[in-house]
Amino acid sequence: MRRLRRAGCTEVRYDSRAFQVRFTPNVEKQPAILDLAPLLRGPRKGRKRRIQAYISGLSPDPIPRDWQAARPLLRPVLRGATPGNPIKRPALPYLSEYVVIDHPQAMTYVTDDQLQTWHVRADEVFKSARDNLEGATLQGTPTELIRFVDDGDAYWTSHLLLEHWLQRLEPQVGGPPVAFAPERGTLLVTSADGPHLRAVFAQAEELYARSSRPITPVAYVSDAQGCTVPFTVAEDDPLHHTVQRAERILAVQEYARQATHLTEPAAELVLVGDDETGWRTQAVWDEKALLPTADEVRIGDRTIPWPELDVEPVPGLEPIRWQAAGAPQSPPPQGPHARRRPRRSR
Repeated sequence: MRRLRRAGCTEVRYDSRAFQVRFTPNVEKQPAILDLAPLLRGPRKGRKRRIQAYISGLSPDPIPRDWQAARPLLRPVLRGATPGNPIKRPALPYLSEYVVIDHPQAMTYVTDDQLQTWHVRADEVFKSARDNLEGATLQGTPTELIRFVDDGDAYWTSHLLLEHWLQRLEPQVGGPPVAFAPERGTLLVTSADGPHLRAVFAQAEELYARSSRPITPVAYVSDAQGCTVPFTVAEDDPLHHTVQRAERILAVQEYARQATHLTEPAAELVLVGDDETGWRTQAVWDEKALLPTADEVRIGDRTIPWPELDVEPVPGLEPIRWQAAGAPQSPPPQGPHARRRPRRSR
């Protein structure tokens, strides 16, 4: 961080959860992101020299000025809520697809400002970023579990955004592929029919919990159109509570991450339950704070199931938060999810 500041960069700060340093190059208004794991990989001896070489090699203009130069550098990434105002589009529950400019050590999220500079539409940027992934397939002996480990250039977790890519791994895992992207450097793929699926759920949750760059503990499969969707099972399936737990852990963590960037009070979402009775999310609400979507809400000494609440969405928040219906302190909701008015609890 000191070396970046000495190089003329501004707004240098450390993100401990993501194990990144965010900074603004001296001639750019858009922040850049330096992943520390690749930079610090290797023996301790020579580390200072490697860091200095990187700082010395920082381009004074990391964002290409024209579309032809930018296009081959684009990559799609799957992320939860991300600070700033990068372009994004919904990908999976609580996760969005972003586009980054891939540099040797750092990456920069693409924003609307870049679209205007390049004179391209957002859909063209997203398509080009996906096209730049090789969509690699594997050959060789089938195995019960494939573990893709990212070296910083492969973007394995981003492959889940490619249609039909996950399906093509079926011969390798011996059944319908189930994928986990617990953190940015790891993609796990196993078979839905295999005997170790529950164990892989546990492994993915552990990686997600301890990672400095988590993505999701949820399992994903391909639908009939080849698109990646969350893995689901029937309520009487032995894995139902396991799947339920992963989905709710992701919701709890994404709402917690969102709350750190909100200026208004935000109700906390917590995980309650157990492996025997099942898992659910609960929010404690004073009817004033911004309310996360939950299975149940505790107001005073009452615990109210979500469908019995009388709430409406707060515009402009992702993941969505809610306020008491008719609350005067917030602007009226807009967009396709304009209002939710279930029966009021008495």
